[in-house]
Amino acid sequence: MTAESNAVEQKPQNRKVVYRNGSSGAVYGLGMIGAWVYYIGHATTFWVGVVGFFKGIFWPAMLVYEALKTLGM
Repeated sequence: MTAESNAVEQKPQNRKVVYRNGSSGAVYGLGMIGAWVYYIGHATTFWVGVVGFFKGIFWPAMLVYEALKTLGM
């Protein structure tokens, strides 16, 4: 009796990771540009414009904070 090996060598599989719903980055980017236009456009001094630049970056956090404060949570 001969022992035959039925083992098949498996090739490593290259897996491709697909990230979906990438449109949220575009929405955030457009919101940030809109916030910059608003805050910097209403700035009366240079330093108020600098503060407006940083507010434009962190506007989602401020929005959620104010919404939760208004809702009493």
